Amino acid sequence: MIKLPDRIDVVEVGPRDGLQSLPKWIPTADKIRMVDRLSQAGLPVIEVTGFAHPKVIPNLSDAEAVFAGITRREGTIYRGLAPNAKGASRAIAAQADEIVGLTIASATYLKKNQNMTLDQASEQAIEAYHIASTHNVRYVLAIGMAFWCPYEGLIKEDHVLRLVARFHDAGIRRMYFAGSVGLEDPRHVESLFTKLVARYPEAAFGFHVHNLGGMATANILAAMTAGARWIEGAICGIGGGIAMPSALGAVGNYPTEDLLSMLTYMGTDTGVDAAEVILAAQDVAAILAIDPRSNAANGCTRSAIAAWGASHRAAVPG
Repeated sequence: MIKLPDRIDVVEVGPRDGLQSLPKWIPTADKIRMVDRLSQAGLPVIEVTGFAHPKVIPNLSDAEAVFAGITRREGTIYRGLAPNAKGASRAIAAQADEIVGLTIASATYLKKNQNMTLDQASEQAIEAYHIASTHNVRYVLAIGMAFWCPYEGLIKEDHVLRLVARFHDAGIRRMYFAGSVGLEDPRHVESLFTKLVARYPEAAFGFHVHNLGGMATANILAAMTAGARWIEGAICGIGGGIAMPSALGAVGNYPTEDLLSMLTYMGTDTGVDAAEVILAAQDVAAILAIDPRSNAANGCTRSAIAAWGASHRAAVPG
């Protein structure tokens, strides 16, 4: 029997993780419209932008302007990614409600992507945490490549547990683990979260989902049954982290609207109306001039199919 939590939070990362790798510039005004539309849908946490160096992520070079322009909804936490201490200071100045620090479990990927060692990245993450704490701002640490890396293969659980121990000793109590490629498997996900929750019952852990291998829903269930407190998706399924061969298609972040549809069908409380988020996904797709990469936004929901079936002859059972 699958044992699911009665409640789980859904975090929206599309405005940052989705737009940072989009192959076109999105005007600041449209980014603001996107965040405001997601706010109207009632999402509890929205990752508005990232405070990386503009030369590194030019798509988010207007981070301060976006934060300054959004209309904040009471009850929504507006967070910003800060890959280092300087980024954390910028996020504080922009009045982010939550700061996301960043490190990578794969030393090889970290060196290639950020030209840092694990120790250097860990020190920056802890410094960013202290900056946030000094200003009474919530902090969550993202640990990328926590399961599988294209350079190193499977990431050993003991390695991730040692990283978590270091951050826990520094005072960090909120962390999420990213399947940055989307090729993790449910057994690995369940095993890691089970060990983390048992070892640190006072901490809160989340799962940032990608879907390259098509195992996202199984991985989400594995994380939830093992005690994950929140799941992260991106509206319309935009973004996807690292660059992928074009032949693999546009598969990356798991669509928030599909995530909420699944949780709603299972009876898991999210505090969010899945139907409202599906409508928001369609509006965001129009704002960005893209096609949504989700089942739900393309009409594959129980309500949409039931409405269709009411006016059509029954199909032959498959």
